[in-house]
Amino acid sequence: MKKCIKDEGQAARVCWENLEDWVRLQIQGYVQDLLEAEVSEALGRSKSQRRSAVDAPDGYRNGHGKSRRLTMSVGTITVRRPRVRDLEERFESRILPLFSKRTPTVNEVLPELYLHGLAEGDFDLALRGLLGAEAPLSASTIARLKAKWQVEFEAWSSRSLSDLEVVYLWADGIYVKAGLEKDKAAMLVLIAGLSDGSKVVLAMRCGHRESKESWAALLRDLKARGLNCPKLVVADGHLGIWGALTQVYPPADEQRCWNHRIINVLDKLPQRAQAEGRELLTQIPYAETLQQAEQSKARFQSWCRKHGHDEAADLIDQDWERMVTFYRYPKEHWLHLRTTNVVESPFAAVRLRTDAAKRYKKIANATAVVWKMLLIAERRFRKLNEAHLLKEVWAGASYVDGVRVKSQNKKQTQKKLDRNKRKSRRAA
Repeated sequence: MKKCIKDEGQAARVCWENLEDWVRLQIQGYVQDLLEAEVSEALGRSKSQRRSAVDAPDGYRNGHGKSRRLTMSVGTITVRRPRVRDLEERFESRILPLFSKRTPTVNEVLPELYLHGLAEGDFDLALRGLLGAEAPLSASTIARLKAKWQVEFEAWSSRSLSDLEVVYLWADGIYVKAGLEKDKAAMLVLIAGLSDGSKVVLAMRCGHRESKESWAALLRDLKARGLNCPKLVVADGHLGIWGALTQVYPPADEQRCWNHRIINVLDKLPQRAQAEGRELLTQIPYAETLQQAEQSKARFQSWCRKHGHDEAADLIDQDWERMVTFYRYPKEHWLHLRTTNVVESPFAAVRLRTDAAKRYKKIANATAVVWKMLLIAERRFRKLNEAHLLKEVWAGASYVDGVRVKSQNKKQTQKKLDRNKRKSRRAA
């Protein structure tokens, strides 16, 4: 059944079938009126009105430029920019900048659609009906976007970092493969937790595996651009990052990812024992205090040795001090500090697109695309719990078992930490 409405001041009736076209025409007229009103404001008088005073602003209308198609989220419209002459300064429209063919909303949608799986050749078919037959949606549009991303990525990779107060740093190597490359390349990714509680993508670079040299080169570059020494670095078990930190940021505390450690330990258990082993293992990093964590570790090792799983029992002792560093930070932040999920979670979506990286001959050509995807994911990063505590950590506050200790108790705190370290060494 047709739904029709009568438009005031028009003889024609607007029906359901032509509603979209009618709305676009109304928007087109509205945008054109906005452009005319902008010029009237700049000149201080409306169209055909004479200057009212000798000292009134200079300048005259000078017709219109050529018709221009402007693609908006509601479709593509045609407008003409009013021209102005004899102004002291060149008139620049705030509403419709020179050479702009798409609104910022459409400009944001196009790369997001591409990054989430829409191929270059599919844009015309997928969006032409929504944005209009005149919308600039050719494959070359996306090609130009990718070239622009590469330039933006290079500028982003050389920006100053001196204004950032980085408290926590999550590091991981993500592997992707390009079409003509035999081996997967490691993308070294750093995400920072800032003193205001926000998380940002700090750095991304292709490296040779996750070698010490690759990580050290990246960290040295960050330090040269003004990055402060983070309080805590969270990473997996690859030795490259730890060796690089010793060289570049030796004061930083180190925390290994518990997810990786649990997986590695479970690999040492037979399939039939993994369910029970996992239950015992997960109790360790979720213990309320370091002492309870050590007790849970002892229970797991006792269970392993009882059933002949000595390799798993020995592995849980490996690098134990790095596994429990998070107990020296606010309890409210432990959720974020136990694992490298901060990096891996956004890359779950990135991996859906990195399969498309195989269309590139070399992984370096896909780096800017992956970076752009990470920046899109960054908008959805949640703040750290109890963000106000980041300022305290940044200022050097001390914590034991997640609870802040007063300054007069710092000596006792240090003695307790040293005692725990000695216990850990004896257990190892």
